[in-house]
Amino acid sequence: MTKWSAAKRFFIGNPLPTEHLAYERLSKIQALAVLSSDALSSTAYATEEILLVLVVAGSSAINLSIPIAIAIAALLAIVAASYYQTVHAYPQGGGAYRVVKDNLSDNLSLLAGSSLLVDYILTVAVSISAGVAAITSAFPLFTPYRVALGVILITFMTVVNLRGVRDTGKVFALPTYLFLISMFVMVIVGLVRYFFLPQTISWIAVSVGTTESVQGLTTFLILRAFASGCTALTGIEAISDGVPVFKPPEADNAGKTLLAMATILITLFLSITILVHLYRLTPVEGETLVSHLAHEVFRGAPWMYYTVQVMTALILLLAANTSFSDFPRLSSFMAIDGFMPRQMAQLGDRLVFANGIITLGVLASLFIIIFGGSTHALIPLYAVGVFISFTLSQTGMVKRWLRLRSPNWRHHATFNAVGAFTTGIVLLVVITTKFIHGAWLVLVLIGIMIYAFKSVHRHYETLAAQLRLTHWKHPERLEMKHHKVVLPISGVHRGTIKAVKYARIIADDIVAVTVDLDPERTKKLQYQWAQWHNDIPLVILPSPYRSVVEPIVRYINNLFSEEEGVWITVLMPEFIPARWWHHLLHNQTAFLLRSALLYRKHPANRLRVVTDIPYWLRR
Repeated sequence: MTKWSAAKRFFIGNPLPTEHLAYERLSKIQALAVLSSDALSSTAYATEEILLVLVVAGSSAINLSIPIAIAIAALLAIVAASYYQTVHAYPQGGGAYRVVKDNLSDNLSLLAGSSLLVDYILTVAVSISAGVAAITSAFPLFTPYRVALGVILITFMTVVNLRGVRDTGKVFALPTYLFLISMFVMVIVGLVRYFFLPQTISWIAVSVGTTESVQGLTTFLILRAFASGCTALTGIEAISDGVPVFKPPEADNAGKTLLAMATILITLFLSITILVHLYRLTPVEGETLVSHLAHEVFRGAPWMYYTVQVMTALILLLAANTSFSDFPRLSSFMAIDGFMPRQMAQLGDRLVFANGIITLGVLASLFIIIFGGSTHALIPLYAVGVFISFTLSQTGMVKRWLRLRSPNWRHHATFNAVGAFTTGIVLLVVITTKFIHGAWLVLVLIGIMIYAFKSVHRHYETLAAQLRLTHWKHPERLEMKHHKVVLPISGVHRGTIKAVKYARIIADDIVAVTVDLDPERTKKLQYQWAQWHNDIPLVILPSPYRSVVEPIVRYINNLFSEEEGVWITVLMPEFIPARWWHHLLHNQTAFLLRSALLYRKHPANRLRVVTDIPYWLRR
């Protein structure tokens, strides 16, 4: 076993056989932690995002946080109920992408798929950034290192997810439930102190009555606050994408988990918003709103404050895990349909889509680096993609009910139509209010991804058409009248001797070629060649411009013009260094020549074969 293999086994674990796939499933308890952490974690910053917009309009605007939160909670309930129907209609998973592809069109399915993929990348970047912000709120000395912390945490998440679904569930279940317990304890204690022990509250926070207005309260400002708070809905679709990871019956367990997640999310989001309003808190620089609230609620009990902060940081970090579960799975569906590279559909050693997991980790790290690990810089990019997928998914479900007309189809179609209309209106609000703040970048990324997906699909279609045997009216007739071996050499050594031995086995007509770059060295090579292989001609090719590749390629092409039906095998003697960095010490002539020969089409009724003859060096 190589050192690389040993390190891979240490971090990721031993490979799992395919028959273990049935055991790599999640119970409802585990799935709620793995697939709902994104949605549940949004309670840590959704209220703050609403207030960050309203605070510029002063006291009267801040009072609108409660009705805005109620509107968002109602929207959340509509979307969750709509996806409950999707889970049962598409138990094979795939979420919005599969629904839209089956019921609308390929182009719209690419829009839904690319929107979700962008949202998953942003989910990781936002969640990790918010988690780091929670850490730096409690420990300000780490603030200068927030980008490095973010990248390190994404790397950790990537490694954990590469270990497999069951291991991920074991790692992330406990922190998720500890977060929920700590938040509900904070809500209960906060309400008790406010209504029954008001004398224990310090009221050191910024009062609503003292908040100055920077701009007037407008409809646009209210809509922008609503759009910012809609980040609470991100992650709702995750369960519909990952139905296959549930234990049987998959759809039933996924549906129950979805309803449980929606109930917890609505309750906690409204509770925190109400508590922040009661305690008259507003966002402050350098500290998250949840941290500020915990300070007030647990004044006199610092250990409880730090417990809330640690649990909040953990759930925000683990929220990224929802994307690590769904991004690779959605990528695999799109790869199977030919819109992404085939490698994205391959299961790795631990029965997970490893290529998708690694791709997500790299892209999310780039967003962290580009935006400096700032949650508030990334938030405006958030939620655009997810509302595009919401709207398309519910529209697709409406068409499905109209097409199938199954029992109660009118009821189901009406419900999905309400969901499609509502999320469509919210999508317009989100795009309008966030466009100049970064939403334009998301739309550009989605457009680029759709173009890339179509290009990949065209390539696979062209490949299939050229390789297809059906209706093949004019098959090529490759009649081998003569087989010739060309042996490019730069010197006489053990690797050359090995190549000559193989050449004698496969052909009688053998010619060695070398490029004359140094007359003295060429003369020495001629002498050595005559000693070892005087029965094989050595052709010396001039190269006035010091190129090695071009003269050899030109010589081989000239051989083709001599007679039809000639097959030429180019044997490439190549020594393999013992260490990877030794490759940097050599000029890679064999690689360059091989590339030049492989990517130049040979003439009709002629065949060129390039074969490596490796010689492994010892350490």
